[in-house]
Amino acid sequence: MGDALLTSLSALVVSGGVFYLLLGTIVGLVFGIIPGLGGPTALALLIPLTFGLDTTAAMFLAGGIMGAIPFGGSVTAILLNTPGTAPNAATVFDGYPMTLEGRAGEALGAAATASSIGGIFGILILFAVLPVAREIILAFAPPEFFMLAVLGLCAIAVSSDGKMLKGLIAACLGLMIAFVGYDNVSGTVRFAFGIDYLWDGIPLIPALIGLFAIAQIVSLYLAGGSITENPTAVRVNRVGDGIRAVFRHWPTLLRGSGIGALVGAVPGVGGTVAAFLSYSVTVQTSKDPESFGKGNIQGVIAPEASNNAREGGALIPTLAFGIPGSAEMAVFLGLLVLHGLQPGPSLLLNNMSVITSLMLSIAIASVLASVLCLMVARRLALITLIDVNFLVPVILSVSLVGAYALNSSMYDAIVAVIFGAVGYLMIRFDYPRLPLVIAMFLGEVLEVSYRQSMMIARGDWTVFFTRPLSLVLFLLVILSLSVPFIRYLLRRRGANRESTAP
Repeated sequence: MGDALLTSLSALVVSGGVFYLLLGTIVGLVFGIIPGLGGPTALALLIPLTFGLDTTAAMFLAGGIMGAIPFGGSVTAILLNTPGTAPNAATVFDGYPMTLEGRAGEALGAAATASSIGGIFGILILFAVLPVAREIILAFAPPEFFMLAVLGLCAIAVSSDGKMLKGLIAACLGLMIAFVGYDNVSGTVRFAFGIDYLWDGIPLIPALIGLFAIAQIVSLYLAGGSITENPTAVRVNRVGDGIRAVFRHWPTLLRGSGIGALVGAVPGVGGTVAAFLSYSVTVQTSKDPESFGKGNIQGVIAPEASNNAREGGALIPTLAFGIPGSAEMAVFLGLLVLHGLQPGPSLLLNNMSVITSLMLSIAIASVLASVLCLMVARRLALITLIDVNFLVPVILSVSLVGAYALNSSMYDAIVAVIFGAVGYLMIRFDYPRLPLVIAMFLGEVLEVSYRQSMMIARGDWTVFFTRPLSLVLFLLVILSLSVPFIRYLLRRRGANRESTAP
C-alpha cells in the first residue's frame, strides 16, 4: 500500500492531478449547496466527461466531488434552514438556531472543521478496515438491519424533550408516509390511490426541501424582518470560535466520526441514518440535553463529522464487493466500470494505486472544501442580515428548481410544496420535524428487514436475540431508551436534595 500511495502522490503533484481535484471540489461544493442535487447527480453528470481521462485523473475528479458534497450541503442548512443533501438535515436542528442568534460564522467554522477532520478519519478507517472488510460486511444480515433501524428510531425518544406525545404523532405520520408505494417483499402497491407517481413512494429529497426550506421561508415571511434576530451579533471572529469549539468538544467529534464510518459501511443504510444517529447519541450523552435544538454547537459538530466520515465507510463494501453503500456509491460503480475496473478482491490486489488515489482525493477535498468556504464564511454570514422579503423569491425558486432537477419531474416540485405546507403547520403548532424525517427514512428499512428476518427464521422472533451483533444492537436500544428515564430520576433526586437542604 505504501508504494501505491507514493504513486498517487506523484500523480497528484506531477501529473496534473491537482487540477482535477480542485475542479471536483468546486463542483462538489456547488452541487452540495444547491438543494436537491447532491453527490449522485454530480457524479452522474460528470461520468461521460471522464471518458477521455486516464483512470487516476478520473479518481481525483470523483474523489473531489465526494469529499466536498457533504460540507457544501451544510452551508445552506446552517444559513437558510435548507439542507443541501439529506444527511445535512440533522445539521439544521442546531445550526439554524445558531444563525438566528447571530452565530452563523461560528456554526460554519465548526461545521467546516468537523467535516474536514471527519473526512480524514473516515479515510483512515477505510485504510485500516480494507484487509478485514469481508468479515465486517457479512456480519450484517436482516436481523441486524432491523435492530439498527430500531436504534435509529429511538432518536425520537430523545429528540422531542418535553414534547414526547407530539414527537410520537410526528413519527407515526412519518411511518405512514414511508409505507406508501411498492412493497419490496410482497410486490404489491400500497396507498398509491391510482397515482403512478406514488408507486416508488414519497421521494425523500423533495420532502426534505418542503419540510425545511419552504416551510421555514413561509414562517420567516409571515414574521418579517431578517433571518438573524440580532444582526449586531454577526461578527467576523465567530468563525474562529467555531473552529476552537470543535477541538474543545473532541469526544463529540470522535464519536460522530466513528458512527459515520461504521454506519456508512453498512450497505443500504447511508449517511442520513449516520448523521441522525450521531446527533441522537450526542443528545443522549450530553449533560444538558435541553439545549439541543436551540443552538448547541455540539449539534453541528456531531452530524457534520459523521456525514463526512461515512464516505470512507461507504467505500468499504463498494470497493471490496461491488455492493454500493449509498446512492452516490452506486453511481460511482458506473464510473469504475466505465474505466474497465471490476470492484472486488481483484481491484484491491491489482489496482491499489487507483484506490489510494481516490482515498487521497477524498481526504484532501474534505479539507480543501472547508478552507474554501471558511475564506468566504464572513461574507456568507451576511446573508442572514438581508430582509426576508428579498430572500423569499430566491429561496423558493432554488428550492423548487432543486426539487424538479432531481428527476426532471413536476411531481417532485408538487411534493415539495405539499410538505412545505405540512412543515409550516408543524412549526405553527410546535410539532418536532426530526421524528417525522427519521421515520420516513427508516420505515422501509424497518419493515423489509423485519419481514426478511421472519422468513429466514420461519417466524421465530428469537432470531433477533440469538445472533451476537443483533443482540448487541438490541442492548444499545434498551440503553438508548433508558437514558431519558435515568436522567429524569437524577434530576428529581437533585431537586429533592435542594428542597431538603437547610
